[in-house]
Amino acid sequence: MSTETSKTLEDALAGSGGLDTLLRDLTDRAVQAVPGAVACSVTVRREGRLMTLAGSAGLPSGLDLRQYEHASGPCVAAAEENAEQYAADLERETRWPEYRRYALSVGVRSVLAVPLAVEGETGAAINFYALRPGALDAGRDRARAFAERAGEAIGAALRLERAQASAADVRTALLTRSVIDQAIGILMAQDRISARTAMERLRRVSQQTNVKLRDLCTDLVARVSGAGAGASTGPGSARPQPRGR
Repeated sequence: MSTETSKTLEDALAGSGGLDTLLRDLTDRAVQAVPGAVACSVTVRREGRLMTLAGSAGLPSGLDLRQYEHASGPCVAAAEENAEQYAADLERETRWPEYRRYALSVGVRSVLAVPLAVEGETGAAINFYALRPGALDAGRDRARAFAERAGEAIGAALRLERAQASAADVRTALLTRSVIDQAIGILMAQDRISARTAMERLRRVSQQTNVKLRDLCTDLVARVSGAGAGASTGPGSARPQPRGR
């Protein structure tokens, strides 16, 4: 992926409100691009299970879920077998009986599931739904072409999401370390103890009060700085009490 493409996707993610909104827009555009399609969804395997990453407007929520529950259906087969699945008329379809019954009950008559090549993901598909039998016949080539472009875009967007999550984890860790260091410094100054003794005291009080160490330190720092004046004295605001030297 080029730097320019990465920047474009990063800007799109920021401007759209995140990955969910971006991929919802992608599925909406897929419906417009494929003749006969009235709804579209994207299936991706994450953390060992298939899930719907995004769905267009008008997509019945149970269409994909029924497939995951029974491990059977066109999008499951397309993702797991890396092979296109097409049911021109579900009334005549003999595969996927549980899914077929549900799809017909919500008015879906034709389904096309095209495998997606998404870097870093094992098993993905883009799924197109139609209300008339054979409605997707003329759009299969367009669906394949859209799937090729969508696989690259989804892969890039997921990489950016992982990078952003990693950066957020680093920021959280740094903030946590900072507030713990501040709390240690406060106890060292108040009670003239070593950093090791201050840390041991903080951990002991955290265990005794069942309050996370980070929250305990945040409360102590807030109290000393005056920001916590009038705060609750319950377990959520417990702090190490000075001990005689």
